[in-house]
This record gives sequence, C-alpha cells and structure tokens, in this order.
Amino acid sequence: MSITHLHDSLIADLGPSGPVAVPLGEPVSQVSSLEVKRADQVETGIWECTPGIWRRQITDQEFCHFIAGKGSFTPDGGKEIHFTAGDAFLLPANSLGVWKIEETVRKTYVVIKR
Repeated sequence: MSITHLHDSLIADLGPSGPVAVPLGEPVSQVSSLEVKRADQVETGIWECTPGIWRRQITDQEFCHFIAGKGSFTPDGGKEIHFTAGDAFLLPANSLGVWKIEETVRKTYVVIKR
C-alpha cells in the first residue's frame, strides 16, 4: 500500500490552468489542479479556481474542503450554499448546479467514481 501525501496544499504548484468547461459570462474562471487517481475509483487532489460563474459538470459524488477563497454553489432546484475557507461539504452524485467564485478558491477534494 502506498500513501498519497498532498504536502503544503495552500502553496503547492498545481501546474498550468485552463478555462472552466461551461462558463456563464465574464470573467471566465480559470482552473488548475494536482490530481491523484487510483485504480479503486477514487480521485483526490488539490484544485484552484479564479473568480467567475459556471456550471458544475461532475456527476460523481465529491467531498471538498475549502482552504482558501469564498463563493457559493446553487444546486439545480435548490438553495444557494455560501462557503469560505475552512468550510467543507459533500456533493451527492448528480449534484448539478452553478458555482459562483467571488475570491480565488483552493480546495482539497475526493471524488468517488461510479
């Protein structure tokens, strides 16, 4: 068994950034990440996103812990959830909706693939 250690997640180099898949206006959020994929259908890593509004496209269950920034997520048909650094939440499978990033966000995450 090997242990994955995401060291210094607040300052880790995440590599090149690119635009979100489905932006909803300007500015277009830019994302970068450091991903660790495992054969057991689990993906974990560090993810960062600049300000903007866009649609969530991931249909897998995700746990995320925000370590910097602030914003909100509004699930389709649901109420807006505001978050800041230190907050965490679990997005059940098929949680589609709209992200609104107000200050550059960095999070650690675990995605459970179906």
